[in-house]
Amino acid sequence: MKIHNLGLPRIGEKRELKFALEAYWDKKISLDELTQKTDALREQTWAWQLAAGLDFIAVGDFPLYDQVLDTSILFSAIPQRFQHLSELDQQFAIARGDTCCQHAASDMTKWFNTNYHYIVPELDSETEFNLNAEKLLNEVAAAQTFLKSQNAKQQLKLKLIGPVSYLWLAKINNLNQLDDLLTPLLACYRELFKKIAATGIEWIQIEEPILTTEPESHWQNALRLSYAYLNQKRSVKLLLTTYFADVDEHIELINSLAVDGVHIDAVAGQPKLDDWLVKLNSEKVLSVGVIDGRNIWRSDLAAKLKSLQTIYDRKADNLWIAPSCSLQHVPVDLELETRLQQPVRSWLAFAKQKLVELNILKSALVDYEVDPVIAYSKPVTERLNSDLTLNVSLRQQIQALGFEHTQRDNEYNQRKIAQKSLNLPLLPTTTIGSFPQTAQVRHVRARFKRGEISETEYQSYIKAYIADAIAKQLEAGLDVLVHGEPERNDMVEFFGEQLDGFAITQYAWVQSYGSRCVKPPIIYGDIERKQAITVDTIQYAQSLTDKLVKGMLTGPVTILNWSFVRDDLSRQSVAKQIAFALRGEVSDLEAAGIKIIQVDEPAIREGLPLKKAHWQNYLGWAVEVFRIATSCVKDATQIHTHMCYSEFQDIVGAISALDADVISVEASRSDMSLLKPFAKPNYQNEIGLGVYDIHSPIVPNVDDLQAKIELSLNYIEIEQCWVNPDCGLKTRKWEEVLPALNNLVKAAEQVRAELTPAGHSGKALFEAS
Repeated sequence: MKIHNLGLPRIGEKRELKFALEAYWDKKISLDELTQKTDALREQTWAWQLAAGLDFIAVGDFPLYDQVLDTSILFSAIPQRFQHLSELDQQFAIARGDTCCQHAASDMTKWFNTNYHYIVPELDSETEFNLNAEKLLNEVAAAQTFLKSQNAKQQLKLKLIGPVSYLWLAKINNLNQLDDLLTPLLACYRELFKKIAATGIEWIQIEEPILTTEPESHWQNALRLSYAYLNQKRSVKLLLTTYFADVDEHIELINSLAVDGVHIDAVAGQPKLDDWLVKLNSEKVLSVGVIDGRNIWRSDLAAKLKSLQTIYDRKADNLWIAPSCSLQHVPVDLELETRLQQPVRSWLAFAKQKLVELNILKSALVDYEVDPVIAYSKPVTERLNSDLTLNVSLRQQIQALGFEHTQRDNEYNQRKIAQKSLNLPLLPTTTIGSFPQTAQVRHVRARFKRGEISETEYQSYIKAYIADAIAKQLEAGLDVLVHGEPERNDMVEFFGEQLDGFAITQYAWVQSYGSRCVKPPIIYGDIERKQAITVDTIQYAQSLTDKLVKGMLTGPVTILNWSFVRDDLSRQSVAKQIAFALRGEVSDLEAAGIKIIQVDEPAIREGLPLKKAHWQNYLGWAVEVFRIATSCVKDATQIHTHMCYSEFQDIVGAISALDADVISVEASRSDMSLLKPFAKPNYQNEIGLGVYDIHSPIVPNVDDLQAKIELSLNYIEIEQCWVNPDCGLKTRKWEEVLPALNNLVKAAEQVRAELTPAGHSGKALFEAS
């Protein structure tokens, strides 16, 4: 029996990759220095696997920006506008945009149902695939040198995205185009296999997560054809790898594929393992993902041992065990968390600890060492019975919530009349919420947390930042302002710090995209708001201007999806607790005179189950909890929300059901085509257009912004439109933000001038006409 892993975090224990990349982008370190730093981090991941006693060491799981982007570069699928650049600059330009030539970045979207973002391949009839394997082969050689230096007996296993999933991730939906692209791509894969075999690597972990998404018949045919073709003269073994859901319905298809083994997710999918034992070709390896690769709870190894024993007895040497998916979705090392309270700390396991869990399981199965399993599992049982996880009074209040707690006083068409009192112009301009988190902001916050400055000094600094942010917005001419969120380290962690039932970590970072990392809070108990969280800050910002300032909250579904969530209570129940807490905050903001309240839900699409059969249930309670949080306000109070990169056609009905007065969306990278599902009569409420990409340092010009506003009018009516960046501006610099906002306001003004009579710019006139 073998133990292995599907991939590790590449960010480093303390986000060393982030800081190295950003230093290189800012020209503070050279390419050689970047290479030295990233090589050291990559070698560190190999050392962790050796220390945990894994039988295979993963190689090919250390992209500098994104694994899908690395696959595009591996097969030379480079958009024409970036082909003049050298390879590394080319890679970063595809992801971030080319500031020299003002070329926009490629589209970015969520990796299945996770908070990780990948760079969407741009493929068309002009794409010519060619193998570009030098970087990958150098990485293999480095890994072999490392293993030799350690006198290690472990084998290398190459991690590689499969050809069909790669094309599916590129959103290739036309059958003829699929055939035209698949044939040359497969030739590149076959050439790569020969080169990998020549290095002495025996196994390739070839990932086809498309199988968890209910692929249509032409994609299933593509899988059959691909693996038949790749099997010709193949001298490496293939472990077909799936994750994030079960693939039980595809057992026969998978069994027919010319592969040497199959990995299935036994955590997210809860597959019928008996069926796999009976139906999977007995000569094929069965890799079972028994350790949760998406959450941070210590495994109940005693229970897992019991479920694996029968499989081991029957499968013996052809059984492998692993995490359910790549461990890139969990933090690196629990040992760094010296401030976490007990017993909460004893309930957790991060990436390095999960590797150890595999070793303990293997010893129990192979060598019958059961005592370590029992000892390791003891805190799991203790957590289930802990008083820290239960608030009886809160649960009674949640139980008493009824249908009336999800309803506004009136429908949107009537609320819209009441909201004319806000006196907004046609195409009102605003931002999503956050402004640059400068080094100074982070430094002051860190000093406050360390006790080096007083509460009074800290609040004085925060107020000064807010006053400056308000002044900058007034100078730019924005119509609806924000306070800039200088007091917030993260849009989810900030609220976790203020609510009972959350634990906050020091170093539990995970990668969101590129150099961007987030630190999800841990929900271990029932959630309760004891006092107002944002009211004083927003009131202060509003006191500085006669223009409207939005109250800014993170929505219940996003707090849920961007936290590590307890697994002893349903996600729906946890979300309802969060919503109830936010309902109190929304009510307090309105009572304080705040007339626009934004409750962001960028993660609502992300939480959509991969199986369509489960969509209705999820969307039903996701809508319910948003409405519990927001339905308590009067008609004249305007509720906004914001959503990130999403396939909105899947959920436009649910978005309508949220009944937010205004929703802002990230549409810039898609050239506004993401707005198409909102075309009337699909969506009646107002929409913030998201006209420029904040993930790129490129400052948009007025003409481009105006063109995007006008392009949006192909999908939605102008009276529905707001104009804003496509996401928060936290990660950008002021020297990028200020000219971009000035141009955004000018573009909106030019469109207004073209579409309204001279001397009139108000919405009321347009609506009356």
